[in-house]
Amino acid sequence: MANKIFALFVIFLFGAFLVSAALLLPVFGIYQNKIVGNYYLEHGLDETGSANIVNSIVWDYRSYDTLGEETVLIIATIGIVLVAGRRMS
Repeated sequence: MANKIFALFVIFLFGAFLVSAALLLPVFGIYQNKIVGNYYLEHGLDETGSANIVNSIVWDYRSYDTLGEETVLIIATIGIVLVAGRRMS
């Protein structure tokens, strides 16, 4: 009984977190903080030496974030291959 109450409490907290996070999101299509974007556009090509502003932002300014995203994709792919391989045999 205590486990069910604890599980319901955790689910309620998680749901409350999701609802509060959704309510705190800015209105879609209205971007309020243009400082960083303007900095990238004004200084990106000079600081990185790249000919493409999109590549300079993704690979030079946000390289750790991009590396993390690629790592997650690779691990997910490996997991899917392992699970699918076990079901096939």
